[in-house]
Amino acid sequence: MKRSGSIASGVVENYLALGLRLGRHIPGFVDAYYGPAELADKVALEAPVPPKELVATARALLGAIDGGESLNAADERDVDDEPSGSTAIRRRWIRSQVIGLLTSARILSGERVDYSEEVQACYGVRPRRVSEEVFLSAHKDLDEVVPGTGPLAERMVTWRESLAIPPSKLRDVVQSLTEDLRERTELLFGLPDGEHVEFVFVTNEPWSGFNYYLGNLHSRVAINLDLPVLSSSIAHIVAHESYPGHHTEHSRKEVGLVRSRRYLEESIFLVGTPQCLIAEGLADLGLEVVMGRRPEKIIAEHLGALDISYDADAVAVVAEAGNVLSGARANACFRLHEDCADKDTVVEELARFALLPRVRAEKQVEFLTHPTWGSYITCYVEGLPLCRNFVSGRSDRFERLLSEQLIPSDLIAQ
Repeated sequence: MKRSGSIASGVVENYLALGLRLGRHIPGFVDAYYGPAELADKVALEAPVPPKELVATARALLGAIDGGESLNAADERDVDDEPSGSTAIRRRWIRSQVIGLLTSARILSGERVDYSEEVQACYGVRPRRVSEEVFLSAHKDLDEVVPGTGPLAERMVTWRESLAIPPSKLRDVVQSLTEDLRERTELLFGLPDGEHVEFVFVTNEPWSGFNYYLGNLHSRVAINLDLPVLSSSIAHIVAHESYPGHHTEHSRKEVGLVRSRRYLEESIFLVGTPQCLIAEGLADLGLEVVMGRRPEKIIAEHLGALDISYDADAVAVVAEAGNVLSGARANACFRLHEDCADKDTVVEELARFALLPRVRAEKQVEFLTHPTWGSYITCYVEGLPLCRNFVSGRSDRFERLLSEQLIPSDLIAQ
């Protein structure tokens, strides 16, 4: 296999190699890999490929895709012997992924890429600023339900932090919710035999939860304890990372695409690609798909059984407003990456508009300025409404997200 320039192997193998080689430069870029071990071993043993060579490789790979070169060099099978034009769908999906990889390689090589251009190329959508008036309107709704007296921001912080789950009960909460969510997911969509999720607790990370998909239908889900875990968000975290979110998508695609159809391009999950936007959107949507748009009363039963207080009505209103206030994270990205505002200013703005305590705003800005995750917030801000509009309450549409090779434009068109 040549490292750059012309493509020596099939498109899929070269796509996997390009992703793995970019991962040598960007920690966390390869979110998951369970493809051919010999390819991963080869990339691990070679010297890191210079970024400019990776740019050339990505451009050559796009040329190979557009030129009709075989997807699978080993067997030269590129006839469309499956229904629904699968070869064309695969080519389009891989092409959109490679455009994201090319963009990451360009940035890695020192090329200046504007923030909006980066997001469009990597994730397939255009980021948007949200009017501050939208946040202020949500603040008015919250002002009526958040208990206490005094300024809303102070009341919101006090109320939210009062929802901290005692550390001694956190594992039991996670287990209770996981069992329920798994049962509901199995009933609605089915789960592969032998799939398994292991939960662990970690610190010193920029995110609240993370799914490490290990292949062979196994996920390790990490929950970050840097800040207290709140009863208002724990069900969302569990659903997002496991059932019917990331673990469910990964395990179903491992069985349905990788094992059954030999779509090895699905055996790697790469940051900076449209794959991420759909994955985060469906994972954010998952809780309401299996428990309903207002799942708070069900969650209250789980928490009440463990003697954890939880005001379902108040949490429901805050959750609706939270969907709106999440746009403050998108604005923070624009402020950081386009307006070049300093971090302290952005922390203050994010805390004010999202009604966060400073320590949580600082944690979010840490994520937004992380070298791997800088523009990733778009996957949440734009991914959720895109997937919600696509699904429109139909479980069969959500199952498509879990099972098929879709790109953002597919969701917009349907």
